[in-house]
Amino acid sequence: MSEQALRKDAEQNRRRLIEAGRELLAERGVEATLNDIAHRAGVGIGTAYRRFPHKQALFDAVFEQQIDELEDVLRTALADPDPWAGLVFYLERSVALQARDLGLAQAFSGRRLRPEQHDWERDRLAPLVNELVSTAQVQGVVRPDVTGTDLVFLQIGLIAIAEAARSGSATPSTSADATDLHRRYLWLMLDTLRTHPHESMPLPVGALSTDDAHRLLASRTEPGR
Repeated sequence: MSEQALRKDAEQNRRRLIEAGRELLAERGVEATLNDIAHRAGVGIGTAYRRFPHKQALFDAVFEQQIDELEDVLRTALADPDPWAGLVFYLERSVALQARDLGLAQAFSGRRLRPEQHDWERDRLAPLVNELVSTAQVQGVVRPDVTGTDLVFLQIGLIAIAEAARSGSATPSTSADATDLHRRYLWLMLDTLRTHPHESMPLPVGALSTDDAHRLLASRTEPGR
């Protein structure tokens, strides 16, 4: 095999490992092993170690892709001539990405995140989030005391709701579909960020009944869950 063909093969294997890593991180979070990822990618463990000396190196490559995607979301939000619509777009997309990706949710809630990854988030995303908030405040559509860090902590709470719903929805324990339950609380949260008076936005997802909420939360404490 020529040197060019070897380089091409190595790059293909790297891409396959990153794709498999994203899938398994989304499903299992940081508990995914490099052996699991190599198996999902269809390559040998030796090949995996040649491309990535340890699983953290692969996780870093995945996280960098995710930072790229969130940066694109933020730049799209900032380009919206309606700053409130831009803010809503950012929060909807950011929370949706984390709600379906356990690894990303773990990272952005500060769990298992290395100092270097905190730096990537701070240096690339935080300035854009702050700009999004300040632009909306200049236009008078967001409370003047809201900060970019408020959006970070509010998202952590929403992801906790999404994780509870995802965990509880794995068994037929509720009569309601709780998959998008976090969106209900996102829109309630948005209502508190906005300046008043304004017309309340209709909630996109119905509330769980008391019984359904109890069953969903109880299912998370069952043995083996």
